[in-house]
Amino acid sequence: MEGSTLEYGSIDNIPLPACVVGENGNIIKANEMMTEVFLYKDIEGANFFTLTGKKINEVTEAVERDENVIISRNDKFFSLISKENEDIGFGVVSVIFIDVTERELAQKRLEDERVSVILLEIDNYDELISSVTTDSKKAVPAEVDRLVRKWAGENNADITGISEDDYIIIASTGDVKRMIDDSFSILDQVRNIDAKIDFPVSISLGVGMSEQSIIESKSLAKAALDLALGRGGDQAVVKTDGATSYYGGTLQSMEKNNRGKARVIAHALRRLIEESSMVMIAGHKWPDMDSFGAALGAYRICEYLGTDAHIVIEDYNDALQVIHDHAVDTEDYSFIKRKKAIELAGEDTLLIVVDNNRPVLVECPELLDICQRKVVIDHHRVTDTPIEGATIAYVESYASSTSELITEILQYISTKRIVNKFESEALLAGIMVDTNSYSVRSGVRTFEAAAWLKRAGADTAEVKRFFQTEITAFQAKAEAVANAEYSEDGIAYALTEGYSAEANIINAQVADELLTVKGIKASFVIGRNDDPRTIVSARSLGEINVQTIMEKFGGGGHLTTAAAQIEDMSPEEVLDKLKKIIRNMLDKEKEKEENQSLASNEE
Repeated sequence: MEGSTLEYGSIDNIPLPACVVGENGNIIKANEMMTEVFLYKDIEGANFFTLTGKKINEVTEAVERDENVIISRNDKFFSLISKENEDIGFGVVSVIFIDVTERELAQKRLEDERVSVILLEIDNYDELISSVTTDSKKAVPAEVDRLVRKWAGENNADITGISEDDYIIIASTGDVKRMIDDSFSILDQVRNIDAKIDFPVSISLGVGMSEQSIIESKSLAKAALDLALGRGGDQAVVKTDGATSYYGGTLQSMEKNNRGKARVIAHALRRLIEESSMVMIAGHKWPDMDSFGAALGAYRICEYLGTDAHIVIEDYNDALQVIHDHAVDTEDYSFIKRKKAIELAGEDTLLIVVDNNRPVLVECPELLDICQRKVVIDHHRVTDTPIEGATIAYVESYASSTSELITEILQYISTKRIVNKFESEALLAGIMVDTNSYSVRSGVRTFEAAAWLKRAGADTAEVKRFFQTEITAFQAKAEAVANAEYSEDGIAYALTEGYSAEANIINAQVADELLTVKGIKASFVIGRNDDPRTIVSARSLGEINVQTIMEKFGGGGHLTTAAAQIEDMSPEEVLDKLKKIIRNMLDKEKEKEENQSLASNEE
């Protein structure tokens, strides 16, 4: 690295800004040229990290690895070069600041002038056009077109309409960064269109920013748009060569009226199952009622089509005990552990993953590599690390549950009801759990699926028995609710005490209960399971996107229902971090509203 072989004598004789840092991280001595870095003098005695934002040991280690350490101060950029001065004292380090402003600005100009690609799509265009009045069929798309073109023009971007609901936008990276700083205000502008229908107009954007080529940027934009649509639309997803970020996503996923896709998926799934020698069905680790019910439904499809199937399940919590034991006692299903699944599976084995689209959460991840044909059926919003290479990926974030999707598929597999009473109850239990007994995320198709299951023999009284918990769990819920903390912003926080195998169920039920408190917009409940892992359940009435918050902890879910499992943090540490994230998010929202208000007044 340039300058790393410099021999340091007295720093007063060095024709560059330089200082000596002691073992405690404080500056022992600084030459006069340090005023080029910091506007003020007398920095001796000040802490190096406080002044530069860099720890001295990190600077030294980076220099040893031949890495650049750049800081920005006084409207300039400086590259830091350090060397230990053992002749002065142990742990004493000399640091030289080299002005690299011209180089950094030139590099920034090159980056800002690089071409980026944006793909824009009007969400649910067919449903939108079929829902508006005859007079609005042209007016609404025309207003979207006007707003989108105006926004592109304001950001110096070139826009081309590909079809009635698709656009491609070419912009410099610098202009895209300004769009990002503005949190893609076009999302709000389109959402405010008065279409005189019972759901808002919305758009999705996929942004590709690659350092390699415009072809790669376009490829990233396509992947980003697919991700935005898979997460429910009404958002912008930005993909660079090494990262993915999300903006918007404040609307619930809109339920699709047409069940044509379910019919197509059912026929494709039937063909895959019939062509396979064996089927492995796997939910997510520590399955819940929805995952288990969907697995039983998928198993029944395989049995009906005459293909051997196995449900892979390793561990489960106490909340699944009753329904799991009942399923085992019937001897109608083949439940196997991960080890056995790996032994049995081969290249011609079909893997059906239910209630999950992330590889890391699959009950037996090894099957993803063993099985060449994979099917994913899920209702969670897609993350930037989905299961890849799936022959069928039926991921519908509008659906209440995976059990709802499986119930619809069952109706197209056969004209007669092939599920028995117990299976219909398991599927109905899955729907009820994920909708909190139809109080959230319940659409017309949810009730149609429930009605079909009722006609198939589901007994709601029997389903209720599946949900019974131990007295200790009931007491833990009551205690958490009683000791909950409420913020002025309408956020409720609660901690469940001790370790519980039912932590995820207890937390979810407490979070649901806290949402019934007047004035509460979102609730977060944190506890420990017996792994032990910290379990977080998050709920919202729609104003706050709990999915994006949980993603910061490695979790996910939906706009109004999400969760996370954290291995390396205590509940108290998670609570502290959670409060900071939410506070920062609310502050940004407030600042955005104030800026919009100012802009409106100026107009």
